[in-house]
This record gives sequence, C-alpha cells and structure tokens, in this order.
Amino acid sequence: MAEDYSQKVRKSGPSPVGKLYLLAYNGIQTLGWAYMLIQTLSHFLNRGTLDTFWDEIKWTVVIFQNAAVLEVLHAAIGLVPSSAFVVFMQVYSRVFLVCGSLLATHGATVSPGLPLAILAWSITEIIRYAYYALNIVNFVPQLLLFTRYSTFLLLYPIGITGELLCMYHSLDEIKEKQLLTISMPNSWNFIFNYYYFLIFYMFLYLPLFPVLFGHMLAQRRKMLGKDTKKSK
Repeated sequence: MAEDYSQKVRKSGPSPVGKLYLLAYNGIQTLGWAYMLIQTLSHFLNRGTLDTFWDEIKWTVVIFQNAAVLEVLHAAIGLVPSSAFVVFMQVYSRVFLVCGSLLATHGATVSPGLPLAILAWSITEIIRYAYYALNIVNFVPQLLLFTRYSTFLLLYPIGITGELLCMYHSLDEIKEKQLLTISMPNSWNFIFNYYYFLIFYMFLYLPLFPVLFGHMLAQRRKMLGKDTKKSK
C-alpha cells in the first residue's frame, strides 16, 4: 500500500498541503544555511580562530544539518521525485560527520577541514534549498538553475575534503579514549572498535564519491541540456 501511494504521489505531484509544507521546509533551510554562512564569514573576518569556530556554529550545524534526515522520508513516501537511497547516501555522510565526529571529539572541531566543509555545505545548501523552494512555485531564474547544477563541480570535492580531514583529526582522540568502542568481555559477547570502523568508513569515500559525483553530472546534463533545448 505504501509503495502504491508513493507512486501515485510521484505521478500527480504533492498535494497543496504537501507543497506548502515543502515550501516552508525549503525556505527555512535556505535561511538557516544562509545564517550559517554569515556566522562563518563573520567569525573569520573578525579574526576568529579554529579553536572557537565550532562554539560559534555548533547549534546551527546540529539543527539544520540533522533536519536534512527528513529528506529521506520525503523521498521514501513520494513527496519528492527522488530516490530515497540516493538521498540517504547524500545525507548520511554529513549527519554522520556531525554526530560521529564533531559532537564526539574535540579534534574534529579544530580541524582545518571544518571551515572547508561548512563553507562548501553552506553555499551548496543555500542554492539547493532556494532552487527547491522556487521550483515549487514554478519560478526558477536561469542563473539559479545554472548554479544549482554547476557549483557542485567545485564545492563537492571541497566538502568531501573537509569531511575527511575532520574525521582524520578525530582518530587519535577516539583511539586514546576508546570512544564509542565496545570491548570484551561484556554480556552481549559483542565487540566494536569505532577507531577501525571510522578508518574503514573513510576509505568508503573512494568508491562512493565517483558514484554520487557521477549522479550529479548526469543530473547536470539532464537539467541544463533540457534548458538549452528549450532556449533554441
């Protein structure tokens, strides 16, 4: 039943209530990420340091990045015409970084990768959410369409680099304090070493990055190619 409902929604589009909800969600996210970008630029222009940067942006990041989990639900129920799996892959890496490194260790919060990630995330999300919001009311300027499917060429590699640097700088602390690690003996007869898991997870970026980047390239050809044909 849920699958049939999702297919019907994808074919007919969201209801008026659904459109209003998506407009509000994307509008709030646009404002949230714009605020985060202002926080970031203001912090470093006022000679702020890496040591104090996380304290400045912590709750903005936690709220607006973790709110992106809702997008997996949007795709799963057919509220938006996206693959729930692809959305999950795109959202998971960031949420994992926030909850699994930035909130868990001090090392990640003073990594030079943090401002790289935040800068790339902020610009990307301002453009993306603004595009989604305006697309709901069928008013997407040509410049916004172009930037939506072009800026990722530079910002995506920068964001990935920042994420990996944050995780790398959290490794020593995780190993030393045995954070999120379950050792034997225990009543569950289960062992889990977060240090080695994180290293394995970082290596997963090697095969997954080309897949996600390739997906965006395909979307770029589809959307900008379509727009070029219309203009002829």
